[in-house]
Amino acid sequence: MSVSEAVRSPDEEAVRKDAELVVDVCMSVEKDDVVTIICDDEHDEQAHVVAEVCVDRGAWPVIMNNETQVRRGRADTHFPMVPPRNLHEAMVHSDEIIIITNLEWANRFAHVPAVKASCENDAKIASVEPGMGSWGLTVEGLHRAQQRAWDAMAALEGVETVRVTSPKGSDFTVTIKGRPALEVTSIKKRGQMMGPLPLWAEVAFAAVEDKTAGTLVVDGVMLGIGLKGQVTEPITWTIENGRAVRIEGGEDARRLREVIEGVENADVIGEFAFGVSEVAPFGTPSEKGRVGTVHCALGDNHLAYPGGQNVSSLHLDGVVLDASLEIVDNGRFILKDGQWVL
Repeated sequence: MSVSEAVRSPDEEAVRKDAELVVDVCMSVEKDDVVTIICDDEHDEQAHVVAEVCVDRGAWPVIMNNETQVRRGRADTHFPMVPPRNLHEAMVHSDEIIIITNLEWANRFAHVPAVKASCENDAKIASVEPGMGSWGLTVEGLHRAQQRAWDAMAALEGVETVRVTSPKGSDFTVTIKGRPALEVTSIKKRGQMMGPLPLWAEVAFAAVEDKTAGTLVVDGVMLGIGLKGQVTEPITWTIENGRAVRIEGGEDARRLREVIEGVENADVIGEFAFGVSEVAPFGTPSEKGRVGTVHCALGDNHLAYPGGQNVSSLHLDGVVLDASLEIVDNGRFILKDGQWVL
């Protein structure tokens, strides 16, 4: 009797069911597929359950525990995110790559050459969000988020400029002219950019690097500065010609200034994105995929986003809550006061 056929407790059954959602629906793993599962110590058990499901589907999973890099990367934002060459080679020779680690680390790991090379090799790649066994998701719900992404991408096709405002004082414009939309949803396609699943879903763009202007107030999560949840005090970015020329606020703002200081092109607004999921949880890195939020990232956009030209060793996301998102070209809104209105 295999482990997957043994008697399991209700909790184990729930974890198994969610692992099947990841393998069968989100990643659609097939017979003879080569699957690399990257984990850390905290998520080792979930990684093994996912591997069991892959084996039951006739695939060839290998678990690679990357605890050392994850632990050091979480402790030091400047610690290199690029994987060692053995993991790099495993990734670029895989059909599917499933990352089950600390989620903030995984979000930053998305912006390394190994991920880009894996996508160029037509792999499917995604990180898995916390809470396996308690998601309570349906396939229909995943498809609704995907459809919302498609609707927004259609509305933004050919658009030059968008404007974002929020109750805490955000008011900035982003130019996306000539930059294709990036769909980052939970039902992965081959060659599609890495993103978390299954709660998260977003649409992202490489912001035209010298055009973003205005005031961006981060009042949600701010990645890369050691926070467990949302900021303790809003962080205000004053943006001119695509760069954050001032970062103001309390201790969280001081920490962000410290992290990007001296890092080449880490003050450039590299990414503009917004959430399309109704279930992505607030107060976690997945908040970036929640309907009603807009986020921008300081730093690199050349590895992950179509048309991106900014090269930096950092990519740090900050979230604007209860956002309004207007297409300046035609006055049409996608979000209004944190509500989906498209």
